Amino acid sequence: MTTMNLEIPKLGKKAVETDEQIKQRLRDRFEILNDMTRAVKKGDVRAMIVTGPPGVGKSFGVEEVLSKHDVMANIANNSKLKKYDVVKGAMSALGLYAKLYEYKDPKSILVFDDCDSVLQDELSLNILKAALDTSKKRMIHWNTDSRLLRDQGAPNSFEFKGGAIFITNIKFENVRSKKLRDHLEALESRCHYLDLTIDTEREKMLRIEQIVEDGMLSEYEFAQEEQRELIQFIDSNKKKLRELSLRTVLKIADLRKSFPHKWQSVAEITCMRRG
Repeated sequence: MTTMNLEIPKLGKKAVETDEQIKQRLRDRFEILNDMTRAVKKGDVRAMIVTGPPGVGKSFGVEEVLSKHDVMANIANNSKLKKYDVVKGAMSALGLYAKLYEYKDPKSILVFDDCDSVLQDELSLNILKAALDTSKKRMIHWNTDSRLLRDQGAPNSFEFKGGAIFITNIKFENVRSKKLRDHLEALESRCHYLDLTIDTEREKMLRIEQIVEDGMLSEYEFAQEEQRELIQFIDSNKKKLRELSLRTVLKIADLRKSFPHKWQSVAEITCMRRG
């Protein structure tokens, strides 16, 4: 009997990204965020969901693109081009309906910035699904009498032709409630979904380094060595910080400017957890 020697290929390890590869991946995704925001503003893209941890610049990129569009609208003296609003905090389903009516026109945009109440409420999600449906005519209905709608002159139904951008910390695939996840999946199917892929401490730290390299702290007029020392301090203490984010970088930069000789000790007290 002949024995055959079969070579079983070894499974290679998943390639580990270098720091520069991660920075380039993040830069590419934030450039796509800017491009997609422009596309929503032009009306070429109906809606987008952007997910990522707090304090990495999600909102800044979107609002910067939209504010530049407002500048161009001012130059063109065309108020019809200026039509977007950023909604933050809690919002009821009725408030959502009224806001969608206000921004129902073509090329109008509603930006929901960490307004997660609309993503966790079944009635609000049903309204959003109607507003962002893939059919040619997107009709939204409110079949309950409301004094708020009467006061605002909003009808019980209207056609929504605007766009929407959702900026959230929620990763839809991690939502545990099956009922809610089904609604979110239906909303996701109507939107472009952009995960900025900043999930680890390493990725957050590299994002911070990237933005600082791009001139985030230029107004502080730090010497190069001072800036490097600040980033090293954050990196060394990243597990102790209350939040590893761009906001924390600015807080510590403020301390470095205000207390040049004791900024580290002040940062330890004001920006870190005890113990």
